[in-house]
Amino acid sequence: MLVAAAVCPCPPLLVPEVAAGAAPELDGLRAACADAVAALAAARPDRLIVVGPADQPGRGPHPQGAAGSFRGFGVDVDVRLGQGGPAGERELPLSLAVAAWLLERTGWTAAPVEGLGVGEPLEAERCLEAGRELAERAERVALLVMGDGSACRTLKAPGYLDERAEPFDTAVARALETADTAALAALDAELAHELKAAGRASWQVLAGAAEGAGLRGKLLYGDAPYGVGYHVASWA
Repeated sequence: MLVAAAVCPCPPLLVPEVAAGAAPELDGLRAACADAVAALAAARPDRLIVVGPADQPGRGPHPQGAAGSFRGFGVDVDVRLGQGGPAGERELPLSLAVAAWLLERTGWTAAPVEGLGVGEPLEAERCLEAGRELAERAERVALLVMGDGSACRTLKAPGYLDERAEPFDTAVARALETADTAALAALDAELAHELKAAGRASWQVLAGAAEGAGLRGKLLYGDAPYGVGYHVASWA
């Protein structure tokens, strides 16, 4: 059963070494993510499952100890998903590498960890079903859900300016703040794709996992630095 969830964005810029001179600009976002992870630990889960977008979801979960890296961004930063365990055969997708960095930064030891990459095209119903299955993995399951909002909030955004982006992000923020699983389940996958909102599938996995759990939401951060919508929320 799902007992807690944290929602965080997954830009590599969260890692200070990647952000370099711009690192202080996201200090507030990093602090909100740390608070969300701390709330997960306070829920005393039996298992933590990290869910995030992946270009190649692959088969099966990423086990505890799976390795990721930010060397592609020119920095000597490697991460592991949780403490201990084999490195695994597949490298963590970038979203899960950011999650692994967050867990390392906050000293996560509360429960075993595994990761699941979710393909952006995955249909809503399949996302919901995946979430329901995850919620049954242990008596007390926690989710760390990674994903960005629209990338079209300003003229300089990665996806340029799209007037539909701000209403989309506002609707997502409201759903996360109120733990509205129905609203997340109803997100338009085609619109999310057009707005380059990489978190849609992950949020819908959360919606499936949280069905009937009676969790309450709290929005810890909602802004669009660099023209990309970033949301941090805690459900417990």
